[in-house]
Amino acid sequence: MSNLGPFIWGIADQLRGDYKPHEYGDVILPMTILRRLDCVLEDHREDLAGLVRAFADKPELLSAQVKRKTGLSFYNTTPWTLQTLLGDPAGLEANFKQYVDGFSDNLDVFERFKFGDQIARMAEKDLLFIIIEKFARVDLHPNKVPNAEMGDLYEYLIRTFNESTNESPGEYFTPRDAIRLMVDLVFAGDDDALSVPGTVRSIYDPTAGTGGMLSIAEEHLIGTPEHPGLNPDAQLRMYGQERNDQSYAVCKSDLLIKGHDPSNIQLGDTLADDRFPAQTFDYCLSNPPYGDDWKKSQSAVTAEIKALGAAARFIEATPPISDGQLLFLQHLIHKLRPKKYGGGRGAIVLNAASTYGGNAGAGPSEIRRHLISLGIVDSIIALPTNMFYNTELATYIWIVDTNRPKDREYTILLIDARNLFTRMRKKLGDKVHLIDEENRSRIVKAYVDYESSNISRIVPTSAFHYVSAKLKFPEVGDDGEIKRRGTGKVVEDKGRAIDLKLPIHGDISDMEIAIHRTVDDFMENEVDPRFDGCWIDATQAKVGCEIAFEQFFFQPESYREEAEIMEDLKIAQTELIDLIERMS
Repeated sequence: MSNLGPFIWGIADQLRGDYKPHEYGDVILPMTILRRLDCVLEDHREDLAGLVRAFADKPELLSAQVKRKTGLSFYNTTPWTLQTLLGDPAGLEANFKQYVDGFSDNLDVFERFKFGDQIARMAEKDLLFIIIEKFARVDLHPNKVPNAEMGDLYEYLIRTFNESTNESPGEYFTPRDAIRLMVDLVFAGDDDALSVPGTVRSIYDPTAGTGGMLSIAEEHLIGTPEHPGLNPDAQLRMYGQERNDQSYAVCKSDLLIKGHDPSNIQLGDTLADDRFPAQTFDYCLSNPPYGDDWKKSQSAVTAEIKALGAAARFIEATPPISDGQLLFLQHLIHKLRPKKYGGGRGAIVLNAASTYGGNAGAGPSEIRRHLISLGIVDSIIALPTNMFYNTELATYIWIVDTNRPKDREYTILLIDARNLFTRMRKKLGDKVHLIDEENRSRIVKAYVDYESSNISRIVPTSAFHYVSAKLKFPEVGDDGEIKRRGTGKVVEDKGRAIDLKLPIHGDISDMEIAIHRTVDDFMENEVDPRFDGCWIDATQAKVGCEIAFEQFFFQPESYREEAEIMEDLKIAQTELIDLIERMS
């Protein structure tokens, strides 16, 4: 992108005084999209003019003919370009509105920006000619600015806009290095997609943002003129849903320009309203908002659970209203192609709370327990801190697969990639660390090998479960005897109860048996005989589920040899004696 992003944002200086800084994006973002469309149409003006004349009274046929003739999924019915608009200053506002309104109906992106209001405002402030002239000078033709670079440009502009409005600068997009790692991981093992000519695959992002994940997945598999992909003869059908109007507009226009079906990008709240309810996909990628409340979606989520029961996307146990990330994980799994149809693979980025938040019996613990019991959580990768634009905290990639090999079904591969990064020269938001190609290859290899190593552990799913229980003590009288009620029941000393977290050993297929076995084992082997009369009520115990990463990668400190310690003590003793003699 070099200096293109700052150059375009610099055009916003023309708005100073008439617009407040937090309003600049309302002009700069849609104008950038418009200029890109303007440049893409440049090579097809004559063909489009002929088609518009020929099918003026048959608009239902025009789109198909445009696609056949030009390969484009959109068109404009007017003769205008940004450059030719400047030739009629007196009619500029009316002509510009006509140009914007002349795009095909599938290009609804300018409505999402309420761009008509901005056109009128710029005209009123005598800014319209200046802004159009500035953008007409910027060459955004695909031959000059490839799609990947254009995606970087959009994200730079949105990040700059969000910084000026004090919004989270990285809420609507994901760093390229994180996306490339996720894409490599979900494609790993799909030999047909990587090699068989004509293979057709579908990919879906329920939190699409500006479409970065979809674009990089396409670049990785199909390739670009600059970077050949793994299988240029494959087809990748892309789908996404996004709740933010501006990000949706950028995503949809970007995919339209590349010739994809615009109806595959939908606007809306994914948790409350799945816009692809009957569809499942080969691949799913997502970086949902974590630590973000889902109160607006709560009534719809609750209604779906009540109406559909086991067929709902979500189980009855729900996470705290302050953090909906585990709902997105359940949604993503629900959208994967079932095993009987070949299966699907997904990658989703979540924060550390996804692995351990919530006590036994609470929503997060129950969700983890449910998902692990399905046998589709394949791997969890701990990423370096400061990987994302909007958080310094630890993040994790969850890899899920509905068609795992049988021998993996009751295991999960944990990969510790927290130290696999290079430091960036310049900080971007909170992002300081970058996963370069070498470290990305190392992580992917650890995943493909699926074996324990210095950065990976194969962990049985039983190891993630524990029993939460209370060790209770009897109340003892002054005579040293245990107090009992008239019924003979022991009186509990509530001030001495101890909360326990007991690891479950062995088979967990029957949790009730597992709880009793765990409690009995603890009482027999761990409780000192002197605590005679203490007990655990197994009927009140609960099973919890957490993924305590540190537990599986703990490196005990190495202790010094006894002889080495004794030698140091002798030296210290000699020095102390010398010091005493000098002082006496």
